[in-house]
Amino acid sequence: MSQQVHAVRSENAIDPDDITIAYIGGGSRQWAPNLIRDLAQSDLHGQVRLYDEYYESAQLNAEFGNWVHDEADVEPSADWSYEAVEDLETALSGADIVILSTQYDPAETFVHDLDIPKEYGIYGAVAATIGPGGIFRAMRTVPLYRKFAAAIREHCPDAWVFNYTNPVHFVTRALYDEYPDINALGLCHEVLGTRHRLARYAREELDMDAEREDISVNVKGINHFTWIDEARCKGVDLWPVLEDLVESDHAHQEFSWEDLEDESVFVDNWQVTWELFRRFDVLPAAGDRHLVEYATSFIQNGQEGLNRWGVKRTGSDYRSKHWTPAESDQTTDVEAWLDGEKEFELTESHEVFVDILRALVGRDTYVTNINLPNVGQVSDLQDGAVVETNAVVRNNEVKPTAAGGFPRPVRSLIRGHVDTIETVIEASRDGDVDAAFQGFLIDQQIRTLQTEEARELFAELVAAEEEYLQDWALEDSDVLAEADAYPAN
Repeated sequence: MSQQVHAVRSENAIDPDDITIAYIGGGSRQWAPNLIRDLAQSDLHGQVRLYDEYYESAQLNAEFGNWVHDEADVEPSADWSYEAVEDLETALSGADIVILSTQYDPAETFVHDLDIPKEYGIYGAVAATIGPGGIFRAMRTVPLYRKFAAAIREHCPDAWVFNYTNPVHFVTRALYDEYPDINALGLCHEVLGTRHRLARYAREELDMDAEREDISVNVKGINHFTWIDEARCKGVDLWPVLEDLVESDHAHQEFSWEDLEDESVFVDNWQVTWELFRRFDVLPAAGDRHLVEYATSFIQNGQEGLNRWGVKRTGSDYRSKHWTPAESDQTTDVEAWLDGEKEFELTESHEVFVDILRALVGRDTYVTNINLPNVGQVSDLQDGAVVETNAVVRNNEVKPTAAGGFPRPVRSLIRGHVDTIETVIEASRDGDVDAAFQGFLIDQQIRTLQTEEARELFAELVAAEEEYLQDWALEDSDVLAEADAYPAN
């Protein structure tokens, strides 16, 4: 294992009293209002430029942000101003921090990612970060993020870039592939959720006073397929607790559709987690709904197979409703707060953006899970691939920690997904559709299909989402030319 893990550093010293944040995707109905509330409760000050394809949404969030600080009946400890801007250059010019959080209309993209593979027997639970749906989300998103990386290189080359956009491993890898000197951090809360669960076990099994912040873990892997081989609560080893629990009735439950019918799609019964822990002696550190798409035996036998493990599939109807504010359970109530129809409270999101930002400006040292190119932090995955481990954040520096390697079976699973990601990223450099199909073909969900079936699935997804794949050389593809499912034929 390499003992020398290099830090990511910026030449730009950030003034904690005058921070400029560019928020790309600033019309977000969930992330942006959460950020506004978190910043309001911080000890930092500055301005936020909100840029979004839907300018009116960015304007609404800017109005909300300024209202929180100037008119809401709360007392923020920080001073922030918000402005919606109409072009990317204005947003990025001289920014200290760039936040990336965007997505395409789910009714025109995610619905196809879920429904079309299902016709081929691939019953993905989320279809957002790996598998046919995840790959197509990457193919839609990566070309745009290459443009963002190029714009960052031109307008704020030393900025710290926080990427929240899925698929995090594809997108963060594309940012570095386009601009190798970028200071980009891929962020995800799945490991935070695992730490929250471990704190619960510390309370229940050891009668400890424990919260998420009291849990330390050695985490490693790729986003949504991370693993833990050490876990402590205030210095107390939790591994014996986990080894007892994995043999208990708690870790041997079976579910049916009737059991899950009224549950949220985000329900996490940890039965996939326990099963993988039983088989491989390392603990997965992501929600079961994500794990099943990487450990693909769990998505066999359709809905019944998923439900047996306590996983509820994210249906295309849910994705469509998520895009409609009146029907979504994942959006915040900005308009209701502004209009006085709903009482506003200055709550915290429990995300770690502000904690990382405070460390970057020198206010603290902070350790959390971050996705970065592999420079030795995971010893048996290829260099350059984006991996997720802990990292130490301090004044203008992020240093990933050396986390070691994996048991051979787990390493084999992860390496296969890394090969898929790397193949698609290489294909995106010049929009090579047939090279992207090679990455699609080796994906572990697609391997259940004959190659001709895989080709037809690929072509059908291209046809359904062609509007969002304009940066790919579709007309030059031999794979599409051979496919019956592609309408041009």
